[in-house]
Amino acid sequence: MNIYVENLDFSVDTVDLTMHFAQFGLVTEVKVVTDKFSGRSKGFAFIEMPNDDEAQKAIEASQGFEMNGKTMVLSEAKPQAPRRMDNRGGGGYNRGGGGGGFNRGGGGGGYNRGGGGGGGYNRGGDGGGGGGYNRW
Repeated sequence: MNIYVENLDFSVDTVDLTMHFAQFGLVTEVKVVTDKFSGRSKGFAFIEMPNDDEAQKAIEASQGFEMNGKTMVLSEAKPQAPRRMDNRGGGGYNRGGGGGGFNRGGGGGGYNRGGGGGGGYNRGGDGGGGGGYNRW
């Protein structure tokens, strides 16, 4: 079973969690989720325990347990929903209406961030608009 642990102090690491959960049974993996830029903990982790009964006991016994000054909150981890790999309404990275790559607004093509048509780097406005670096 995969256990989701939240409300962790930023100083809690894999060793701390492994030592705590090992008292309830075999721990096969501990993943403290960190920020990809700073490397700092985000305050939550996933603990993998192959025996479901042991994992359930660990959840029940650790619910409300204080580690490094913060009270842990635990639950069975839910599988992540599949991510959509479509274009979400147009070309790649489209964040609005139709159009192509990096479109963030209405129609138009690449890097369009606003309303109405136009291609590259169009960031605004009320329709129309042609190509490169049109911002209104």
